[in-house]
Amino acid sequence: MQIDGSRVLLTGATGGLGRAIAAALHQRGAHLLLSGRSGQALGELATELGDAEPLAADLAKRADVEALPGRAGPVDILIHNAGLPGSGRLESYTPEEIDRVIDVNLRAGMQLTRALMPAMVERGRGHLVYVSSMAGKVAPPRASIYSATKYGLRGFALALGDDLEGTGVGVGVVFPGPIAEAGMHADADGPIPKGVPRRYPSDVAAAVVKVIETGRPEIDVADPIQKTGALMAHLAPRLLRRGKRLARVDQIAEKTAEGQRAKR
Repeated sequence: MQIDGSRVLLTGATGGLGRAIAAALHQRGAHLLLSGRSGQALGELATELGDAEPLAADLAKRADVEALPGRAGPVDILIHNAGLPGSGRLESYTPEEIDRVIDVNLRAGMQLTRALMPAMVERGRGHLVYVSSMAGKVAPPRASIYSATKYGLRGFALALGDDLEGTGVGVGVVFPGPIAEAGMHADADGPIPKGVPRRYPSDVAAAVVKVIETGRPEIDVADPIQKTGALMAHLAPRLLRRGKRLARVDQIAEKTAEGQRAKR
């Protein structure tokens, strides 16, 4: 899929990852349709990039999700990057808070895809990209809701990719681990353990570009330890759980969940 000249709808555009993705696509000649909750932040980003279109929308509101495709007009590439943390014990959430995480992280991406995909198939070209998380491959403690949405994005994309085989429309998923200077861990001041190689927003943006340009179905933006954990999650889940307990991953998860409480 050629990015230059393509119309790209990017959700979650004003966060740290969204800004990096927008900048990378802008450099490759994309015409950006930027979606986020803050109209002011979107306007500032659009001005900074020069020729992008701001489309303020709250993806937790079903009416906003339904209206967004029509407001965007023709879309060649959809990048669903918007997401809420969903961190913390299940019982600490209200039913409304659970629905909000599911709506933003998973439902919105599915509904936008349903609305935009038929025109892509008719044109015989397009790409659908979903920014999941390594929590969509390795479920950490205190993240049952978040992991459910990120596993869901992966399953949705894998099945959709099979359905779209031969149509000219590609499907890809990017799986960031903890990202320095941006993302959910940074927002919550969550620590990245010492000795773990750092990944940055530019690395996530590069992965998004690579998914589009090469057609790769999945790319991990994570350190070797996390990638090994993803393999163990399939081959030896009980051993992985024991390893997480020994590494006291729950302590980091508790701090992260507390820091993200205000974002529910």
